[in-house]
Amino acid sequence: MIPIVDILAAATPIEDGFRVTIPAGWLQGRTAYGGLSSALALHAAQACEPDLPPLRSALVAFIGPLSGEVTVTATKLRRGRNAAFIQADIASDAGLGYRATFVFMSDQESRIELEGGLATTLRPPAPDTKLYTGPEEFFTGNFNFFDLKDEAKGEAEWLRWARLRAYDGLDPMVQVMALADALPPAAFKLLGKTPAPISSLTWIVNLLTPTPATTDGWWLLSAKSDHARNGCSSQTMTMWNADGMPIAQGAQSVAIFA
Repeated sequence: MIPIVDILAAATPIEDGFRVTIPAGWLQGRTAYGGLSSALALHAAQACEPDLPPLRSALVAFIGPLSGEVTVTATKLRRGRNAAFIQADIASDAGLGYRATFVFMSDQESRIELEGGLATTLRPPAPDTKLYTGPEEFFTGNFNFFDLKDEAKGEAEWLRWARLRAYDGLDPMVQVMALADALPPAAFKLLGKTPAPISSLTWIVNLLTPTPATTDGWWLLSAKSDHARNGCSSQTMTMWNADGMPIAQGAQSVAIFA
């Protein structure tokens, strides 16, 4: 297991970004785990402009496989009085594999306030709970997981506590991006005992707080699909901290090759 902080520490600076090697233990099939790619891309975006406000949204396209040595670069698209739009790309010898637009925006005074009932009473597993950690040669080996099978009611729904096995020293927003895609696609549950390839195409993440924080590294993740047809599934996603406060919402388009 190679922690994300160590991957970043070993990066070689280049113009507009850095060059880094994706460890084999962070792969899912032929490509890097999407959360790791997003964490690397956000790290590059944060260094693109001085004094950026908090991250508010990310629009991600998983374009192609990424493995081995990759380059991560970031470019300012626009910076106004309140918001900054930064594009981050990850490429390998095979070409562009990942592109994201990160939106950073300062808090604004507003008379609008809506909680939306997103808080949850679910809490992280007790210290003596038996957890699941994946094999070292697969990206899930970098996480501890605890499934809430009884609380996930939908036909295609995951609800799972997750944490990085090594999260000390990692920027909180980078940690959120690294974890927010840690669930299998919700449509995976529809395959039953006959597995088939599934691949995320696009991902949008909206941050609900400028200062994400949790306890003992635990985050609660939800992914739910209510529609899957013609080889595509649309799913919604939510992330909470250990106190049950909502941290992020998202959506993905997922390709199903079955």
